[in-house]
Amino acid sequence: MFKKIIKGGRKPSKSDDGFGNAGHHRTGSGPGNVVVNHASRAVTNPPPMQSVEPLPLFRDVPVSERQNLFLRKLQICCFQFDFGDTLKSVREKEIKRQTLLELVDFIQSGSGKINENCQEEMIRMVSVNIFRSLPPNSHESTGQEPADPEEEEPYLEPSWPHLQLVYEIVLRYVVSSDTDTKVAKRYIDHSFVLKLLDLFDSEDPREREYLKTILHRIYGKFMVHRPFIRKAINNIFYRFVYETDRHSGIGELLEILGSIINGFALPMKEEHKLFLVRALIPLHKPKAISIYHQQLSYCITQFVEKDYKLADTVIRGLLKYWPVTNCQKEVLFLGELEEVLEATQPAEFQRCMVPLFRQIGRCLTSSHFQVAERALFLWNNEHIVGLIAQNRGVVLPILFDALEKNIQTHWNQAVHGLTVNVRKMFLEMDAELFEECQRQYEEKESRAQEVEEQREMTWKRLADVADKRDDMITA
Repeated sequence: MFKKIIKGGRKPSKSDDGFGNAGHHRTGSGPGNVVVNHASRAVTNPPPMQSVEPLPLFRDVPVSERQNLFLRKLQICCFQFDFGDTLKSVREKEIKRQTLLELVDFIQSGSGKINENCQEEMIRMVSVNIFRSLPPNSHESTGQEPADPEEEEPYLEPSWPHLQLVYEIVLRYVVSSDTDTKVAKRYIDHSFVLKLLDLFDSEDPREREYLKTILHRIYGKFMVHRPFIRKAINNIFYRFVYETDRHSGIGELLEILGSIINGFALPMKEEHKLFLVRALIPLHKPKAISIYHQQLSYCITQFVEKDYKLADTVIRGLLKYWPVTNCQKEVLFLGELEEVLEATQPAEFQRCMVPLFRQIGRCLTSSHFQVAERALFLWNNEHIVGLIAQNRGVVLPILFDALEKNIQTHWNQAVHGLTVNVRKMFLEMDAELFEECQRQYEEKESRAQEVEEQREMTWKRLADVADKRDDMITA
């Protein structure tokens, strides 16, 4: 999917092994046969291993032999095991785990600089272990209706004892000061990054946490990959919003983006503004927004704090996707709206205040008390009250009917009390305007009552005429 959408992933050659390593040839038939031979290299790789056997520790061999031992240990780590059966290959699994631990310690200690050949083989070993088909979600495999993602039990990867250590190796390699990005970018390339992003759909939260940290570090260290990573994340969001409506790693991707947005230089590029409009704001549409809303709200607020002129765009975007029947989602939107308004300047506020307060007015009269209560809590924010006070001539006439309706008919006592406080606040802001709004409201109610009385009289006349006609027919 991504290779069709994203231009920049290189086209695999006929001799490509599927991990972005063209020109490499496997030998033998065992799972550990990941050794490569380049005619152009003087370094000779050790022969492929056919079984998992313990190797000596790094400290037990001369420094001159450590690179060769490193390659042999990588071969052991390329063997794959069935973790569905806990009694199968117990000894081999433990040997591999211990070998992975030794590799982590070796890279972290920096006791020996890893040459280019070893780096290539290490990334190949990582690819063999982590790049795999993820198991289908429960509803996909059973044919049942998809459950609420918040209520689903997360699937925990059974091979995690090995997988965690492989991720640790990648992380230590990326953050190491000994890692030369000019060399490393040949192996941590666009193909590697795309496959890493595919794994964000893993249901295992432990795996997604590692992926988040690693991708963030890659973004920070490999400047050449930054536009590509942003574009690839864009495409994941597009597919989630407009096609699948399900993805396990949206929250983690948004966490990475929150940090990236924080580092955007000013004035903000048009590309970044388009990302806000086309990718971030539509993320308010899916039903599962509650899972990642905190991270999304942070990203949105970062944009407004960076460039206050974007406040109007963001608020209108929220109004576009405002929920109609989902009250819990509406409460989330009101919380996010408060954060955005806190960073909004008067000029931007004036551009969107009419549609904004029409929506807030609908929230005030919501029969769901949490929605009405959350909307009334906006008046606890001094900055928002200041914006309202400056534009009370427009805001109060829009909200007055909703306030009066709440005081007269709302069933919840807390909402009733908060409404009285807000009404009093408006009265203290501008008594003359308040009295004018009240006069207009009373006139409107009086006219409505006259219309209702007239309608009842018309129906009564029609009923009388119908009764007379019935009497004439029976007579």
